[in-house]
Amino acid sequence: MALSPPIGTPLSFSSSALSQRPLLLRRPPHQQFYPPFAHPNSVPNSRFWSSRIKPLESVRFDRLLIRHAEEEMGEGFFEAIEELERMVRDPSDVLGELVERLSARELQLVLVYFAQDGRDSYCALEVFDWLRKENRVDAETMELMVSIACGWMERLIGGEHEVGDVVALLNEMDCVGLDPGFSMVEKVVSLYWEKGKKNEAVAFVKDVLRRGGVGSSKIEDGGVGDRGLVGYLVWKMMVDGNYLEAVQLVIDFKENQLKPELYSYVIALTALVKEQKEFSKALRKLKASIKTGAIDKLDVENLSSIEKYQSVLISNGILLSNWALQEGSSMVSGVVHERLLSLYTCAGLGLEAEQQLWLMKLSGKEPDRELYDAVLATCASQKETGAVNRLLAGAEAMSAGFRKKTFSWLLRGYLKGGYNLDASETLIRMLELGLCPDYLDRVAVLQGLRKSIQESGNIEPYIKLCKLLSDKGLLGPCLLYLYISKYKLWILKML
Repeated sequence: MALSPPIGTPLSFSSSALSQRPLLLRRPPHQQFYPPFAHPNSVPNSRFWSSRIKPLESVRFDRLLIRHAEEEMGEGFFEAIEELERMVRDPSDVLGELVERLSARELQLVLVYFAQDGRDSYCALEVFDWLRKENRVDAETMELMVSIACGWMERLIGGEHEVGDVVALLNEMDCVGLDPGFSMVEKVVSLYWEKGKKNEAVAFVKDVLRRGGVGSSKIEDGGVGDRGLVGYLVWKMMVDGNYLEAVQLVIDFKENQLKPELYSYVIALTALVKEQKEFSKALRKLKASIKTGAIDKLDVENLSSIEKYQSVLISNGILLSNWALQEGSSMVSGVVHERLLSLYTCAGLGLEAEQQLWLMKLSGKEPDRELYDAVLATCASQKETGAVNRLLAGAEAMSAGFRKKTFSWLLRGYLKGGYNLDASETLIRMLELGLCPDYLDRVAVLQGLRKSIQESGNIEPYIKLCKLLSDKGLLGPCLLYLYISKYKLWILKML
């Protein structure tokens, strides 16, 4: 079954059209090949024949040649090579006449011979096609032919060949029954990537998608766990740290009607979450530098650029999730809502994250406790009282360990948002529930209350917390002091 050409290209592929073979498979018109022997009477021995075959980088080839070195080749093998080299008769006719004089090992060596660089590689495909039709392709022969095909792919991709030549080779493989399934197509992308030819990898995927597949192997969408060609390409970009490039690739494919598979949307959303994490981390460092005076405050233009970039990340997340929900089943909705939840949480959008949490739960995918706590902390940092109360519902019914963890996240969320009094009240509530806050959490709350004293002058919350911590044995004796500048008076008190 020949591969249909993409729309807009006049070229059609056919296994019988020799002029349209991939460049690797064409025999140059000016070059003639002669067999390694001239007369049947002068049949070389095995050692001579082994020296005529160039060593190929394949474990299968090595084992084949080692076993051949221990055997003597029959005259039928050399006659087959000579006849096939002449290209006077059809390979199927030549092999049909000599089949009774050729062993399975000799037929495999015919494949190896014509797979060498400089030989007529297309003849190897025709020999394999004949073997398949004669039902002579066992597991070892199939593995050998796949290794040969992979070698051709490496030579095409490593050279200055066009993407169309690679697709044409895959089509020729399909025509002779060597089905280039997803693993072979995936290997092509991987080879392009290893050679640093990322643009060619993208062009190859686009070409395959335009055709709807390679040969008789069609691109069919599966579930969220079924990796497809676009998803594999997006995953490679994400691993390299090109998060936005991966996201934009899926969007471009979709907008150009190339129908990326469901898996690619999920991977793109994952890449978007990673980009949001990096962006939020950079913003925190920027704010810290401004606070310490290391850099000046941002002007209106820079602030606008930051807001615009954040808006693009969120809008891309919504776009990808909508596509995934429209094209996927109920099984994928939970994963999509989970990715959006992570995106909103990293962006500090508490109410939006809470909405995705409940949608995730309604879709049948139960969020783990860590997701609840992360959304709780985000809502607390914005002092979304309603959301905090909803997320804390049933906290008393949890075990002491989970309850302490949840309230610790709540406390840290308030501290992150600068709500020191709320953080102090949360700490007091933990003590009343018999939970022992971590040392670093206690110190952070006390430091926050000291900042509040400098701003408001109210020392009562600080004293109240110190006394409670002292009563619980969590704070040693401390000295409280207050300076009244009007009277130049210091007031000291031991607590």
